[in-house]
Amino acid sequence: MSKSNIAKLKKEMAPFEKTDTKQSVKQIINTLGPLMVLWFVAYLSLSVSYWLTLPILAVAAGFLVRTFIICHDCCHQSFFKNRKANDIVGTITGVLTLVPYEQWKNSHNIHHATSSNLDKRGTGDMWLMTIEEYEEATLWKKICYRVYRNPLVMLGLGPIAVFVLQYRFNVKGARRKERINTYITNVSIVALYAGLIALVGWQAFLMIQAPMMLISGMLGIWLFYVQHQFEDSYFEHDDEWSYVQAAVDGSSYYKLPKVLQWVTGNIGFHHVHHLSPRVPNYNLEKAHESSKPLQKATTITLKTSFKSLKFRLWDEDTKSFYSFKEAKELMKKKQAATKLVVGETFSKQAQSNLVSKAN
Repeated sequence: MSKSNIAKLKKEMAPFEKTDTKQSVKQIINTLGPLMVLWFVAYLSLSVSYWLTLPILAVAAGFLVRTFIICHDCCHQSFFKNRKANDIVGTITGVLTLVPYEQWKNSHNIHHATSSNLDKRGTGDMWLMTIEEYEEATLWKKICYRVYRNPLVMLGLGPIAVFVLQYRFNVKGARRKERINTYITNVSIVALYAGLIALVGWQAFLMIQAPMMLISGMLGIWLFYVQHQFEDSYFEHDDEWSYVQAAVDGSSYYKLPKVLQWVTGNIGFHHVHHLSPRVPNYNLEKAHESSKPLQKATTITLKTSFKSLKFRLWDEDTKSFYSFKEAKELMKKKQAATKLVVGETFSKQAQSNLVSKAN
């Protein structure tokens, strides 16, 4: 993409980067309001049947994802015009979703600056190895990677490992503001949970909160995974990497049914978000529809997105994802081709030497 087209594309996003305070406040109300109501209804349903409670918690988990989207927008300073308002609301919604606002904001900004860059992986993204890296890895590293990429581990243990454990601790070298925010978040979570336990009892609390957090965590990790790891995605080394291409080609347009699109705060328009993080979630669809280049982004649906579950390794030559089995077969073909080329080269060299001796 030429520099002029890049400048034009970014310019097209400018009108949609304006925050609407009224719209933001409305979103807080229509997100946190239903979340609290559903939590209370789930508690009441416990006296009837837990089978009635679970569907209610599944819906509540959707609103928890929507709560995280508010936190996410605050991290990008796109939810309110005022930085302090973003920080306060971001911290509060972070407490509800178990996410330390400052810590996540910093790692997520790095993710935006390095997304799809093969030389700058490791912060704010999911562990991804190329086929060559996997082949050269130690047995222990291969085992760890296979466990990490297993869907049951990624979506089952992943939410617990990340939201319950990882986010409770500051990363090495964290700034003072980030460390304090993590402490505030942890103390607030303890206080909130202690209050709820005092009101409903620890058993009822666990029966409600644990499944709701697990489901919302699974949905969050799934969204993050599928929006960057899909067929025909984009990954390049630093010298060939392009921010705009990483946004448009390395982030998918996850076309969801309207209800799910609303619940997930339009985050399916991920290509728009990566191109211009300052666009509030409620303007992402408008921005997408206004730009023809953005409408050409890779589109995945709820049905086709499940193909991503088999993607394990990235091949730099074919620019495609492969399963472990497919990657093994591909490496065999590459090795066979290499041996053939080496054999032909050796044969030509031998013939050349014979001709030289004959002369």
